[in-house]
Amino acid sequence: LLLLLPLLLLCLRGRGQSFGQTRFICTSVPLDGDVCAASAPGSGSAEELKSTVLQLRETVLQQKETIMNQKETIRELTAKLGRCESQSVLEALPGESKGGGAGRKGGFAKNTMGDLSRAPAAETLSQLGQTLQSLKTRLENLEQFSRMNSSSQTNNLKDILQNKIDDLEKQVLSRVNSLEEGKFSPKNESEERGKIESTLTSLHQRISDLEKGQKDNRPPDRFQLTFPLRTNYMYAKVKKSLPEMYAFSVCMWMKSNASPGMGTPFSYAVPGQANELVLIEWGNNPMEILINDKVAKLPFVINDGKWHHICVTWTTRDGVWEAYQDGTQTGSGENLAPYHPIKPQGVLVLGQEQDTLGGGFDATQAFVGELAHFNVWDRKLSPGEVYSLATCSTRALAGNVIAWAEANIDIYGGATKWTFEACRQLN
Repeated sequence: LLLLLPLLLLCLRGRGQSFGQTRFICTSVPLDGDVCAASAPGSGSAEELKSTVLQLRETVLQQKETIMNQKETIRELTAKLGRCESQSVLEALPGESKGGGAGRKGGFAKNTMGDLSRAPAAETLSQLGQTLQSLKTRLENLEQFSRMNSSSQTNNLKDILQNKIDDLEKQVLSRVNSLEEGKFSPKNESEERGKIESTLTSLHQRISDLEKGQKDNRPPDRFQLTFPLRTNYMYAKVKKSLPEMYAFSVCMWMKSNASPGMGTPFSYAVPGQANELVLIEWGNNPMEILINDKVAKLPFVINDGKWHHICVTWTTRDGVWEAYQDGTQTGSGENLAPYHPIKPQGVLVLGQEQDTLGGGFDATQAFVGELAHFNVWDRKLSPGEVYSLATCSTRALAGNVIAWAEANIDIYGGATKWTFEACRQLN
């Protein structure tokens, strides 16, 4: 059309005569033909032809404008798509907000990379340092054992483990320096985490094997779990589920100085309800007990790096609950999920909060610290029974639903299992 317009205008200029009532006819013209001659005389007035040409020109301009607008729209959509793709990559790192809990725990971003939470590099270094220090302590104990039972084999094993710990320290320092300088991409971050986790797990296993001879004579409940890092891959799983319960008592020893909040010492999820029974301290909130997603705040003050014994009792009748710290009742209440029995056939996890049955862990809600003597009863303990537990009395009872024993616990992701010392300090 753009090529045709000048030719039509040229024809109009060349033919100034007036025509009678005519019709506008589109005629094909050979490549070597005369365009002006192809316009039959008497086929229309010059004014009408001019008007038609102007209309065609206007149509062409409108179409051109439409095409330009469509191109602009395409560019805008392409830019938006690029931003969406970039945003989706960023969101894949911290993940989506935490659900469940009536929105109670939605303020944290889920760490779906299976890596450390977005803590400052200094905090990461401190946590990893604690892990290495615990390994060194255990290695020193092995050195004493080897001196008492001197042999070239034990000395060689000790030297090998010491060299591995030294190498791991170098990896950790390199990793933290890279974090501080912002050198890590998500892929490299995940790969480095995998290497360090693998090394930690290997060291724990080797040291545990060497310690096994020393553990054979100790009671089956004289052990503790250590969760040195805030991750979504370190946890322990209780092999046995809970039965249907119309009352319970949950007691344990804990030690932590993690901030903000020590995380989730334990969580029990059942099909259709991830928050069937949860103990959690997240962010700057006080510790809470959740039953069927209903919440009660607990008056515990235990985030001081010292061992504390805590107990929570509850009965479904009127939802009455009591909280004990170090053998003394510190709080009580009612209307906590009244007349709701604890459901059976669930998954009981130590050290992580479950979003789905047996999974959906969030590093920001992970427990950081040490935990021992986790026991569950299907009744309300008396104040005297709680006091016996908190003072490590020989009269203290083990849980009749879940009893603390090494054979009942599986550990994952580099969490460690070693001798419990709190009761020895009290006795």
